[in-house]
Amino acid sequence: MQNDNYENHDQGYGQDDIDLAQFDDDFAEAEVEDHEFEPIPDGKYQVNVERAELTRAKTSGNPMLKWTLRIIAPRFRGRLLWRNNVMVSRENIKWLKTDLHTCGLSLEKISDLPANLEKLINIKLEVTKRTRGENENVYLNKRIVLEDGGDEYDTAAKDALTPF
Repeated sequence: MQNDNYENHDQGYGQDDIDLAQFDDDFAEAEVEDHEFEPIPDGKYQVNVERAELTRAKTSGNPMLKWTLRIIAPRFRGRLLWRNNVMVSRENIKWLKTDLHTCGLSLEKISDLPANLEKLINIKLEVTKRTRGENENVYLNKRIVLEDGGDEYDTAAKDALTPF
């Protein structure tokens, strides 16, 4: 490396005042490290709902509810899974209603969903990831409700894994 220590240029200037030229030699010599993640294997996982957003499917343009689920146990903690509820048929709407019910969200009409998306955030779920060919599917099995109603899943999970 050319420079082991860089000058401190953190003086509250804007982006236009940042001169990156001092890093050019080190950047050119730096090796790129590949950080490919191994695929998450099929199985059951405990997850936290991080995002639930209404969007459109890229290929069809149909409306869908896109779930972002962060694994909290038992393996692959911190990794993400996704579930998409595309709304195109009665069967799709039935699956969506079942998923919402699993999360404890009961709606009178589907048009009430946008105003209630926030209620899905930070819900803990048990899910099953299943791969068929190139398609990965995530199914919501059940909601995980803690006895104290708090958000102390780590403690509950550790207690559950304590040997007898």
